[in-house]
Amino acid sequence: MTFADDKARNPGATPASSATPEVAEEPAVAPESTADNTAPEPTSDNTVPGSGLEDPAEHERQLERDLDELAAKAQKADEYLELAQRTRADFDNYRKRAAREAAAAQERGVAKLVRELLPAVDNLDRALAAAAANGDSADELVSGIKLVHAEVVAALNRAGVELYSPAGERFDPTRHEAVAQQSFAGAEPGTVVEVYQRGCRLGDSVIRPARVVVAG
Repeated sequence: MTFADDKARNPGATPASSATPEVAEEPAVAPESTADNTAPEPTSDNTVPGSGLEDPAEHERQLERDLDELAAKAQKADEYLELAQRTRADFDNYRKRAAREAAAAQERGVAKLVRELLPAVDNLDRALAAAAANGDSADELVSGIKLVHAEVVAALNRAGVELYSPAGERFDPTRHEAVAQQSFAGAEPGTVVEVYQRGCRLGDSVIRPARVVVAG
């Protein structure tokens, strides 16, 4: 069947190729607003909104906080300084005390040894005095005794020990021990006129007072 025959039966029909397809209408989209309706974010600084200047009250509070912090740190520093000074003073006192105690212990040890040696020194003194009284000063045995005596006295001197003979000095009860008091012509009363036994001292400490005769 031709198009002419179809048109004769349906005079209002249009060719299929000339029909216009219908287009669905899209819903209208409202135009986007250009105004920024978001709330302004809070700033992290303490500025006055819209001015760019710092809030004076907040600035003053921050200064007070900073000053309080500095004051606390200064107080802590002072405490540490005081503790360090006190510790140093305690250490200095300990060091001085330890030095004094060590010196005193050494002095006591030397004094104890000297007390043990003094009788031997006294015996050597007596042997030399007896040899001199008998005219045996040139004897080889006496020479040996003199050598031993000199070496012992030198060793005592190196240790700070001094043997002293106070003949002619004023009697001093802290350094002398009076065994007798006699009248001597030309001697002032209270003067040491004869020494029976030499004294011994270590520094300012008297290990043994000299035994003497005092003029009366």
